Amino acid sequence: MTQSSQRRAGVLIPLFACPSSSSWGIGDIGDIQPVAKWLAAAGQRVLQLLPMNEMASGQQSPYSAMSAMAIDPIFIRLTEVPEYDAIGGEKMLSSTDCVRLENARRSRNVDYRTIRALKQLALSTAFTRFREHEWNRETARARAFNAYVERERWWIDDYALFRALHEREEGRPWHEWPARLKQRESEAVANARRELADQILFRQYLQWVADEQWRRARTAAREAGVELFGDLPFMVDGDSADVWSHQSDFHMDASVGVPPDAFSATGQDWGMPAYRWDAIARGNFGWLRDRARRSAALYDGYRIDHLVGFYRTYSRPRNGGTPSFEPATEPEQRQLGESLMAVFREPGAEIFAEDLGQVPDFVRASLARLQIAGFRVFRWEREWNADEQPFRDPAGYPAVSVATTGTHDTEPMAIWWDEAPETEKQLIAKLPALQRLAANHGILEAQFIPTVRDALLEMLFASGSNLLLVPVQDVFGWRDRINVPATVGDNNWTYRLPWPSDRLDQEPEAQERQQTLRRWAEKYRRA
Repeated sequence: MTQSSQRRAGVLIPLFACPSSSSWGIGDIGDIQPVAKWLAAAGQRVLQLLPMNEMASGQQSPYSAMSAMAIDPIFIRLTEVPEYDAIGGEKMLSSTDCVRLENARRSRNVDYRTIRALKQLALSTAFTRFREHEWNRETARARAFNAYVERERWWIDDYALFRALHEREEGRPWHEWPARLKQRESEAVANARRELADQILFRQYLQWVADEQWRRARTAAREAGVELFGDLPFMVDGDSADVWSHQSDFHMDASVGVPPDAFSATGQDWGMPAYRWDAIARGNFGWLRDRARRSAALYDGYRIDHLVGFYRTYSRPRNGGTPSFEPATEPEQRQLGESLMAVFREPGAEIFAEDLGQVPDFVRASLARLQIAGFRVFRWEREWNADEQPFRDPAGYPAVSVATTGTHDTEPMAIWWDEAPETEKQLIAKLPALQRLAANHGILEAQFIPTVRDALLEMLFASGSNLLLVPVQDVFGWRDRINVPATVGDNNWTYRLPWPSDRLDQEPEAQERQQTLRRWAEKYRRA
């Protein structure tokens, strides 16, 4: 499915960023409901999330996953796990762990290490209760769990085995495992399934619990009139269930990234194995079809990360050889990309493309021909080949596009505005829409005050794009960043809203934003 022809607006809020007062210091699946309720009252019809795939060991980036299919158990809401409630819930925590939990809840940022350790302990205890009181007694709840495993066997078997082996091997990457397991010899795999049956069941149980909670959250969002949109990362981590299970689909001796550009003189090396497009095509894109199927089962629509990489993948040989694109020629690249776009929209979810950065003209032409929406980030939408490089009027953005103020990788609109050269602000002030919206408010002389914020936001609500997605920081004019690309630090991916998500309706600032967003959504036919 391509982009809907209906005009809509939504907000990008990472799930980890919106814990409620009962969450364990990180937004969880149950927190989708209060966020969706607030968005619905604001006339917003889309909640855009970042990837929720299980993150690689020691990582906090949702784009470095050890599974392309599994929901990270860190997002499970413990108060909605019957087995955990049955053993007393938080009352079962030691005094030390109670202090750790309270500190995580009060922290300004998400404390992944503490939260993951506490939730792992709680969920392991809950599973023991499930195994003894449900699974071993073959209760109705056990039968529901078994039906889930049978339904999801196409991905969950390899995932659960990988996670069990990964734990037994003390976190060592799979390419350091014993040779027979590394090479997935059938007898060795069968033996591991028998030896690790309990740990495999535990990993399946966690995914079942997450799935049940997700279904309830998605139903609640739909009933509120809000669609849940996800994000399909370009790659998974090399030490992942997917790469271990589909080794022939990857160049293990090459690392994927991007070539040098205006933002990086050396380009970027992401350290993940590159796709072997010839082998993947011979397998009729099987694993990528599975990813599309899984994404459509979770989301109403999703963003395709690093779109250009699905047309041509840039990689560097790990031995220091010459970097190159695969496929090598434009006709082959076009054929590959268009084949993959057909694969991604086949299961029926709405798709749109992150087509930012160095993207060849033929790729943009291909997206236009396929009617797949790309992004229009206002600060980068300029006539780059014209004198003065004027900004494009958002009113002229194509209907099949996604208008936005920025992404999870950019600095918030407030910082961008304050740091923009005066010449840029003068060019922005020439836009007819901004002249109308900010008339007599001295916008050029102002720092990023509410008048500037609202003039820029309303201009995008009035844009020609059918879909508008605004990062939550820009809705409020905050200066907090979600991520600084090509850096590793404690502040990346740890952003949290300043209030619990279940108190959004009570905060004066959030109430004002809700009313303003609704007014714009109705005025510009996005409600």
